[in-house]
Parts: sequence; structure tokens; C-alpha cells
Amino acid sequence: MPTAPHPQNTDELFKALQENDARPYGRTRTVTAEELVDAAEQFEEPVVLVHALLELQEAYTYGSEPRKSPVVFARLLTLFDEQPDLFDERLRHMLFWRFKWVAHALRQLPEIPLASLRQWLTEMRDRYERADLDLQPYYGQAYQLAAHVGEDTDLAYELWAGRTRTRLSDCEACEICQRARYHLRAGDDERALRAWEPVLAGKESCQEEPARSASYALLPLLRTGRTDRARELHLAGYRACRRNPSMSEEVGRHLEFCALTGNEARGLELLAENRNLFDEVDSPLDLIGFLTGVEVLLQRVEHLGHGELPAAGYAGRTWTVAGLRAEVRGRAENLAARFDARNGTTAQSDGRTARLDRAPLLETLELTLRTRGLDDVAPAAQVAAPAAGTAAAVPDPLPELILRARDLDRQGHPNAQACWARLRTLVAAGDYTHPDDPAVGPLGQLRADLLAEEASRAGEKDEFADCAARHEEAAALYEEAGEPGHAALCRGSALFAAARIPTQDGDGAEAKAAALTAAHASLVRLHEETPGLAPYQEARLLRLRATVLGLRLQTSRNDEHIAPVLAEVDLLHTFATRHDIGTQISGALLLRSSTYALSGDLPAAVTEIDALLDRLKAHGPAWHLPRTLGLRGRLHFGLRDAQTAYDNLTEALQQAADWPADAISTARLHGDLAEACMHLRRPDEALPHLTRSAELDLRRGSRTEAFCTYSNAAQLTLDLGRIEDCIALLDSLLAEPDVTAGEVDDRLVAQLRLTRARALQAGEDPKAATAEFVALAAESAGWDDDPGSHAMIAAETAVLLGESGEFDRAREAADQALAAHARAPRYQQLSNCLRELARLQAQQQGPDGLADALALLADAGRIADEARAAEYESRGRSLDTALAYEHGRVNAFAGEYEDALAALEKALALLGEPGQGDDHADEWAECIRLAGAVEGLYLERPAPALTRLDAAITRLTALGHTAETKPLTSLAARLRDEE
Repeated sequence: MPTAPHPQNTDELFKALQENDARPYGRTRTVTAEELVDAAEQFEEPVVLVHALLELQEAYTYGSEPRKSPVVFARLLTLFDEQPDLFDERLRHMLFWRFKWVAHALRQLPEIPLASLRQWLTEMRDRYERADLDLQPYYGQAYQLAAHVGEDTDLAYELWAGRTRTRLSDCEACEICQRARYHLRAGDDERALRAWEPVLAGKESCQEEPARSASYALLPLLRTGRTDRARELHLAGYRACRRNPSMSEEVGRHLEFCALTGNEARGLELLAENRNLFDEVDSPLDLIGFLTGVEVLLQRVEHLGHGELPAAGYAGRTWTVAGLRAEVRGRAENLAARFDARNGTTAQSDGRTARLDRAPLLETLELTLRTRGLDDVAPAAQVAAPAAGTAAAVPDPLPELILRARDLDRQGHPNAQACWARLRTLVAAGDYTHPDDPAVGPLGQLRADLLAEEASRAGEKDEFADCAARHEEAAALYEEAGEPGHAALCRGSALFAAARIPTQDGDGAEAKAAALTAAHASLVRLHEETPGLAPYQEARLLRLRATVLGLRLQTSRNDEHIAPVLAEVDLLHTFATRHDIGTQISGALLLRSSTYALSGDLPAAVTEIDALLDRLKAHGPAWHLPRTLGLRGRLHFGLRDAQTAYDNLTEALQQAADWPADAISTARLHGDLAEACMHLRRPDEALPHLTRSAELDLRRGSRTEAFCTYSNAAQLTLDLGRIEDCIALLDSLLAEPDVTAGEVDDRLVAQLRLTRARALQAGEDPKAATAEFVALAAESAGWDDDPGSHAMIAAETAVLLGESGEFDRAREAADQALAAHARAPRYQQLSNCLRELARLQAQQQGPDGLADALALLADAGRIADEARAAEYESRGRSLDTALAYEHGRVNAFAGEYEDALAALEKALALLGEPGQGDDHADEWAECIRLAGAVEGLYLERPAPALTRLDAAITRLTALGHTAETKPLTSLAARLRDEE
């Protein structure tokens, strides 16, 4: 199937070639290039065919199809020999440049004999000599062949590196990479890194650089102790080569880097992102590099005992790490053997062995903000082992284990979870035999225990329907086992969970409060109708009753609901004190403090929480300290005492570290501590707490909450200028299986993508940023319930399109934004968009763009009128002032200097002169500067311009705004020099 309309004439063909040249390398570009060669052959102008063949060879070369590139070049060479006049200076240069492409392609193919490679180099040398061209490019290819074969490398290097560069030499960045790799092969890391510095610092670059150099520099940077630099290059370099068949070897080196720095989990994530390379890389030599990197990673994962983890591999079957490693090893060894047989050396096999024999260079290196280990990517069905320090809580004898689990559960002790996890594994085994012990009870009772514990964990994940169902099932089993007290507790918990199940269309606060009121009444009846409860069971029912009313108060915020909560809390506290049930005494005091907080009496809440902390430190239970300190931190945060909140939350996390990680949830503690850090102006310290909070929520199944927190973390990362960290974090999140499967809320995913697009823009990747913005603008156009977000996205898209000079598409996006703004006003964002777009068009097109720029400013004027009528107050300068200033700039760019000066005069009048401590002094000074430049330089009226500038300098100096005077003083000096 053709990918584009068939060109009807040469003009259409050249346009199609130009459009194809803008496409990314890959099958679409290559297939289109093949079709355009077929089309070019139909025309009588052979020069058209030359251009089409050049485009096709480029597509094959950078699309990793080395077998086809020499064939196309042979046709070009024939055309050159037969009709040299077809080739002007530019085409001739391109032809001789591409001798190197063919040499490179032939090296990639083990079926091409070594004699043929040498013969091609001889052909290249002869052609260059006949054309009176310097031979440095020939010697460069001769060195690369020597390095590939592994013989006579030093001599070949000297013959190449000692020669002066020519117009046909590889670009400076590529040659630097070759020199550095020569020193790397010699074992001189420091010299290699010194050679690489201009490329790695961004001073020299090309299409594949610095990404290629970065991949080779990673390990020498680690070996020389430059870990931070290695981390930076990994993030930026990987993004530049991921999923790209022509840079598959570089991807393999990034996988190897992950394996050697304790980032095996990230390596598996990147492998999944690049699974297309298993089938799309047509270059055998590149494939060796990729597969060897994959094997290094898989070998490391298997060595760490995770050979059964799933791994992304060849299409058509499901792979484990161990299975894929065996497959990859066989294919890579075969390829290396074929190259060694062709070359008559063992260079390729030796290179593989050296990489596979490398020991890890670092035990751990934090590469991304989302640090995960192999345990985190293991299937969820695997039960985590008990945390360090808790093994003693899991007895070996089965009867003792069951009794211990129940005793710990009665206390609410965190170590109960480890006992239940062990019991769940034992009971699920096919050979399980239940103890015949009256103290243990029947198997049905143990199954009820396990169901009740599973129900509680479901409730912690807000899976209320599942929680209620499991509690009901457990209650029935308890009844059968003769445990009515336990049955009542499960039914009470089921009532509580059922009242919290959201309806499909969402409940209002009033309906939710009514459901909780009904649940409380049912709990009271259940309590009253269940005789013979043990004290700890009765205390739990009382705790449920108080908790239901506390949640009702939190939902309704109705002052009439305060007293009932406190009354239930008093009942619980009195009962627990009478029976000395420490866990429930603590729970009652915690509920009382929370109730005071919900009622708005923060000082009373703090008094209660302080009393509870004193009690916990004196009498326990110690595992309540993290939660209590967390609440105390939030209370002080409400009292605007961020430092005390920070101290409490930090102590809470320290206390939580003493207990099993899965037993005490710390996700909220990390989130609250991040907020405290932000208020204390410590954003760098806040960031790891945000990401930790998100990852903990993700692990416990609260995925929406986790993605929201991660979204905030990504935005903070972007605000901190850590662009590559931001992009890497978002790439990881967007690759999550439920995200790619469309199971996560589309607006939340759009927010992640929007932040990523902004990061790409900030990272000076406008092409990728624009593509993402355009896609988001198209998707958000269908958000009928949220036109304001579409207006914002379309406005940002318009500006990006304008920056790339696509003003027709930019105008279309701006019109979309205006239409959405009419439904949900976004005054400042739309004004900013239209003004910026007008500036860009006038700046890039000059007088030719003035009419369109003024039309945009007219739209911005209507936005300002609407905002004024709506009494909207903009942030910073007024929309009218900003519009007048932009009229000045636009007219200046278009050469309409009188109109520009009049607009700037209006802007100055709207701004007003600055005063002492005025926050718009910089804007006023910039407006003065531009007016002075227009008047003095372009209208050639230096005298009034100098009068304006001198007066402004005097005023700003008197007000202490000395920094703002510098550009004015510089302009005034220039005007005086030109008088």
C-alpha cells in the first residue's frame, strides 16, 4: 500500500522528497523513499532520480538496513560515471561523502568477505585520488576496519589521526568519538574522557552525537569516580537513542550500565521499552552490540536469583529472564563467530567476553527519581519475606504459629502480618495438614482468620466492596467454628466497609453521611444483640462505632455531628481504661484529637495529641508512635508551624523504620513531610519524599493516588530545572502496563504527558515537544466537560508551532483555544498565547507577517476587554499594559517605528512610573529601553531618546534600582557615540 500520493510532476516529487526528509528514520520513511525512487524513474529528468536515490540511501543507512545501502549507492555511482554533469558541486560532495557510508555498511555484514571490504577501500582511495581529493577520509575508514578486525590498529590510527581534516572528513564529533574509543581500547580512561569532553559538553554534535559518545563514556566515567556525570549522560543519552534501530548498540550499552550499577530493575524496564529492536535491527554488527548489552543485564538479574522474572524479548512468545538470556546468548555467539570467521581474528568474541566478565562497578547508583529493585518488579502474587528484625515473630511449630498470629492480632501488633503471611502460604500448599489441637480450633476458624486479615488489607487499599465481601465470608466461617464474637466483629467491619462503597455516579456528602449514620445504627444494634463478647472484641466494636461517626463528621463538616463522635470516643476510652486495653486507649485518644481538629479547634487537638504522645512513650504501644507523630505534624502544619510539623514528621518516619515496612504505612508521612519541606523552602529535600510516597502508594495498589503524587513530583522536578530527571520519571510512569492498556484515568495520563511535553520544550527538544502538544490538543478537543484544559493545551501548542515557524497550524490551534476559552475563560493564558504568537510572527516574517500579527493582537485585545468586564485581575502586569507593550514590539519588528513608539508610550502610561520598592521597575525600564532604541536608533531621533533614557536612569538610581539602569546606560552610551 503506498504511503503517499503518487507525484504527477517533478515539482510534486521534490516536495514529497522534502516532506519525507522531515520524517523520523524508520519503516515509514524508508518505504516512502522506495516509492519515490519508483516515481522518479518515470520522469525524463535523471537528476530527479539522483535526488530520490540519495534520499533512499539515507533512509537505509539510518534505518539500520546496511544490506540495501551499497546497492543504491552503486546505482548512484553508475549515474555519476555515465552522466557526471548531473552532479553539481553539492551532489558531487554528497556522492563522495557516501563512500564512507558504504564502507560502514559492508563492515556490518559478516557475509561480505574481508577481501571485498579491502577492495572497496581501494576503490574509494582511487576515486578520491582521481578527483584530487585529500585521503584523510579514506584513512579514517581504513582505521575503522582495522579496529573492527583487531589487527594493525595502532598503525592505522596514526595514519588517520595524524592527517589534517578535510571537507569530506567525518564530522568533528564523530572523529572525536573514534579517537576516544581508540584510547579506551588501550585502557586509558582518562585520556579517552579528555578527548570526549568537547562532545560530551555539547560543543560538538551531529545527528548521532553526543548520544553515541555518551553510551561509550558511561563505564569509564564510573571507573574514574565521576558517577554524577555518568548519571547525567545516561539519562540524556538514553533518551536520544531509545527505540532507534540505528542506535541499537548504544541502547545495549545503557542496559549494561544499568546492570553494573545496581539498577537491574530499570534495565528490565528499558529492555521492555526497546523490545522492537529484537526484530527491527537489520545490521548484524549493531545487533551483536545490542544483544551483548541485553545479555549482560539478564546475566546479572539471573545471578541475583531472579531468573524467573518476566522479560521483554522476541515477539511471538512469553519470556523469562533465564529463557531470554539463553536465546540471546546463542544468537550473539553465532553472530560473533561469523564475524570472527570473516575477519580471521577473535576480536568480536573477545569483545563480548570482556563485557560479560565485567563485575558490577557500583553496588547501587540512583539513576532516576523512581528507584526500584528487582523485588519491586516481581509478580504481585509473590509474598514478601518478613522485614529484618521480625523473623523472631514467626515461630516454626504450626500450632505455636497460629496462636502467636492470633495473639498479635488481638494486640494490633504489626508483626501479626508476617505470621499471617506465613500461614497463608502453608494453608495454600497441597500437603497442608491442620493441627489436631483444641487450642488451635478447626481449619474453618483459621480460614476465617486469614479471610478477615485479607479483608482488612483490602480496606486499607480502599477496595471497600471486596473488603465487605471477605468480612461477610469470614463471619460465616466463624459462626460455623463456634466463634460468635469474631463473627460479630467481621459483620461490624463489613457494615463499615459497605457504607464506604462509592456509587457508580458518585455520592454527594449528604448521601455519604446518611450511609454512615445508618451503618452506625446497625453497629449499635449488632453490639447490643451480641452477648458474651470478650473485652478486646467489645472494645473493637466500640472503636468501629466511634470511627464511623468520625468519618461522618469528616464527610459532612456538620457541627451537629461533633458531639456524637466525642460521646462514642468517651465510651471507648472508659471501657478500654477499665479493661486496660492499651491499643484501644491510644485509639480513643487519637480519635478525640482528630475530632477536635475536624471541628476546627486545633489547640485542643494538639493538647490531646501531646497527652497521647506522653502516654505512648510511657506505656506504649510503640507502634502507634508513627501515626500519632504524623497527626501531630499535620496539626502543627494547620497552625502554620511548618518547622514543628517537619520535626514531628521526621521523627514519625524514624519511628516507623523500627517496624516491618508493610505493617506501618508511611506513604502519607512522606507526602506530608514533602509538603512541610516545600513550606520551609526546601524543594530539593521535598522531592525524594514525594517520589517515595508515590511509590509506596503504587505498591499497595492505590494507583490513582500514586500517579497524582508522581505528577506533582514531576512538576517539582521540572521547576527545579532537572529536565532529564523529569522526563525519565514520566517515561517510566507512562510505560506502566495499566497506563499503556488505557486503564488509568485519561485526564491523569494527559497531565503526565503535558508535563513531559513541557519538559521536552525546556530541554530544547522542540520537535518532540511540539508533536506531544499537538497530540494532546487533538485529544483534549473532545473534553466537553473540561474546555478550560483544552484552551490551555491548545494555547501552548500554538506557541510551540509558532516557534517552529508553522504559523498556519499555530493559528488553527489558537482558534481552538479561543473557542474553548469562550466556554471556560482562561484570560491570562489566552492573552499570553496570542501576544507571544504575534511577536513570533512579526519577528520571523517582518513586514510580511505584520497583518497576521496585528490580527492576533486584536484577538488579545478582545480578551483584555472581556477580562476587564469580568473584573479579572491578572498576575503581574495588566493585560492592557502587556498588550500595549507587545504592539510596540510587533510594529518594531515589522519596521513600523512610529506605531511602535506610540504603543510603547501607551504602555508606559499604563504602567506608571515606579516608586520606592516598586515591583514593576524592571518592566518599566525595559519599556523605556525599547522606546529609546526605536526613537534613537530606528527613527534616528537621538536627542529625545537620550532625554527619555537619562530621566529614567536618574529616577531608577534615586529609587535604588541600580540593576535596572545598566541596559539603559549602555543604550545611552551607544546613542552618544553615534551622534
